[in-house]
Amino acid sequence: MDTAWLSADEEQAWRAFRRLLVALPARIGRDLARDSGLSAADYEVLSTLSEKPDRRWELRELAAKMQWSRSRLSHHAARMQARGLIDKEPDPQDARGCLLHLTDHGFAVLEQAAPHHVASVRSRLLAHVSADELAMLRALSTRIADLPD
Repeated sequence: MDTAWLSADEEQAWRAFRRLLVALPARIGRDLARDSGLSAADYEVLSTLSEKPDRRWELRELAAKMQWSRSRLSHHAARMQARGLIDKEPDPQDARGCLLHLTDHGFAVLEQAAPHHVASVRSRLLAHVSADELAMLRALSTRIADLPD
């Protein structure tokens, strides 16, 4: 195999990016757990469901958005359901699937967590980038995340 090794600049950028991929989610996740008792996955599920007009989303679509298997999300959703944050309902379009529904309690928990989460994101990331850097970050993140698997 003919390997195109990373240049020194590419390697430094890659290592810095890997460090960010570990450090930033860990720090924001610790803040979220401390401030609200939610995990990052809990927050992702709750916030995504809250964006839907009826606060419902097909489990398989949400699993794809989160890049999780349906089984993994189903198990996580069962734990969230036990805490009263969401309900699982039969999917009228797919007898094998289910819909996840954000409960009123789950929405209230999200409303309590959101201001703390936004403050964490601001202090851990947004306060450290200029408007131009933010625009570049958005463009790079979108372009790379939208690449096909």
